Amino acid sequence: MIQAGLQRTQPVSFNQVRLEDAYWTAYTKLVRETVIPYQWDALNDRIEGAEPSHAIRNFRIAAGHEEGSFYGFVFQDSDLAKWLEAVGYSLNVHPNPELEAIADGAIDLVIEAQQPDGYLNTYFQIKAPEERWTNLFDCHELYCAGHMIEAAVAYYDGTGKRKLLDAMCRFADYIDSVFGTEPGKLRGYDGHQEIELALVKLYKTTGEERYLKLAAYFINERGQEPNFLIAEWEKRGRTSHWQAGVTRKPDPAYNQAHVPVREQEVAVGHSVRAVYMYTAMADLAALTGDESLLAACKKLWDNMVNKQMYITGGIGSTHHGEAFSFDYDLPNDTVYAETCASIGLIFFAHRMLQIEADSTYSDVLERALYNNVVGSMQQDGKHFFYVNPLEVWPEASRKNPGRHHVKAVRQPWFGCSCCPPNVARILSSLGEYIYGVNDNTVYTHLYIGSTAQVKLGSGAAVELKQETNYPWHGDITLTLSLAEAANFALALRIPSWSEGKAEIRVNGETLAADAYTIDKGYAYITRAWVDGDKVELTLALDVQLIEANPLVRANSGKAALQRGPLVYCLEETDNGDKLAGISIPADATFTARFDDSLLGGAIVLEGEGYRDDQSTWSGELYRPVKRQSGRIPVKAVPYSLWGNRGEGEMAVWLRVRE
Repeated sequence: MIQAGLQRTQPVSFNQVRLEDAYWTAYTKLVRETVIPYQWDALNDRIEGAEPSHAIRNFRIAAGHEEGSFYGFVFQDSDLAKWLEAVGYSLNVHPNPELEAIADGAIDLVIEAQQPDGYLNTYFQIKAPEERWTNLFDCHELYCAGHMIEAAVAYYDGTGKRKLLDAMCRFADYIDSVFGTEPGKLRGYDGHQEIELALVKLYKTTGEERYLKLAAYFINERGQEPNFLIAEWEKRGRTSHWQAGVTRKPDPAYNQAHVPVREQEVAVGHSVRAVYMYTAMADLAALTGDESLLAACKKLWDNMVNKQMYITGGIGSTHHGEAFSFDYDLPNDTVYAETCASIGLIFFAHRMLQIEADSTYSDVLERALYNNVVGSMQQDGKHFFYVNPLEVWPEASRKNPGRHHVKAVRQPWFGCSCCPPNVARILSSLGEYIYGVNDNTVYTHLYIGSTAQVKLGSGAAVELKQETNYPWHGDITLTLSLAEAANFALALRIPSWSEGKAEIRVNGETLAADAYTIDKGYAYITRAWVDGDKVELTLALDVQLIEANPLVRANSGKAALQRGPLVYCLEETDNGDKLAGISIPADATFTARFDDSLLGGAIVLEGEGYRDDQSTWSGELYRPVKRQSGRIPVKAVPYSLWGNRGEGEMAVWLRVRE
């Protein structure tokens, strides 16, 4: 069993949380009114100038509604699944009969395409029916199944309709009949993890133990010897879905299958696969009390966030395999930091937070959410980044083959469009990440204006209304409404970036340090609460110059600007081109100013720096050092907003001069 003393929590479901937030309501409204309809058009190939999806047409062909060939990546089905999941979350909070009717039609199509035995995958049904389950390493069958299961759970929760849920239970039952250690079953596992965490969700919704056991099987079997993925490659003649002819022996570390999961201590391989797997591991640790799984999760978390995570909450530093490379290798200009990977990191952080209320997890969750995830979507809701760089030189993106993956502007859609619907589904369920609860404590993990209906394990019920202008300002007010007085603790996260600079007031009276306790980054205020009690928290939102560990060579001698949870960057539109020629003094001070003309209004940072004087160069490539530069004003904007004002250079890390 998981050790006693950990503050276990459960999230307050997003359907019990109503967002009323100046910052986030704009994003959730954008997703609801623009992103979801736009992505439906993209799935139906109706976006002019965008790469075609063909996802809906693939299902129409598989269902027998029309003739044709499969088009797209082998995992194309997952784009529709994630869209349906986002719709389920949206309908849960904002009923919309028109959108629900569209989704119902899509679900009917999915079910018509499903095989009598429960199997569903349009690639194999249309293009390669005889190859079912023969290439789990490459072909994403279980990945697509997992996403459709997640969609089914979300849609059932949002509408009460069981049609897709029942269909996915049939699919899960079929998968359970295929995989396992029993005689006659395939002793394999997925090449791209996803089915594991989806089966946990299905178990929680249905109460069917077989689904939890199947999730555990997929986790426990991974990395065992003889290695299934290698044996599978040998069995199919050493071929690959992605390359013609005989291929080089695959590396199971890419799929986190090099050793059993409990022996893994370093984040390796494809970053999205990794964090989806870690999420499922944390799920299983929480549900089963498996200490060894939890220990592995903690080691992997520590390695990932303390040695392989970008300051923006991005993970996965190389475009070769969309993968982790090695500790402290965090290049800014050839970075990958896929949007899906940061979303998976948020999933993992949220699961760990339920096992142990520790701001280590909520701080990272916040960092990834406010920077990498939000920054991946244009303010129009119709353009997206797949890769999230920390330094952009548009000419290099166009002309250097090593940087073709780094786009200077967001794209309307992608041939591989896993990221845009992933953004839609996490922002549609944002309320789920704000609060936690257990028997005697209500936790506030994120500072987002909202009203939550919370029921503690002790039976006490409280309405918690949070008011704030975060992240621009650090004042947060929480008002409690109770039918009758109740004794419990209110736990407020004190973010690490605030460096302990926090003031707490209850009903206008400032609390002395001994009036509350601090444990793992949360301030616990325990008292008998009554209706109308008001708690005010003030966090210091100082502008900070952040330096990286000296082992991060890409950032040696550089600093980044941060204010609260927001990382800032320089853009060409504010500072001119050749951003690499700008430096700032080590003791630089920046002033925060609200600029209501910047994309609906945002706080910008203004200070002074230096620019290398290009005019003293007469065309030579090299010369003896002269270090000639002049003072210039420097303006930084939130990283989440970069790229919304046209193409140009961008930089997060700036040279520092003594």
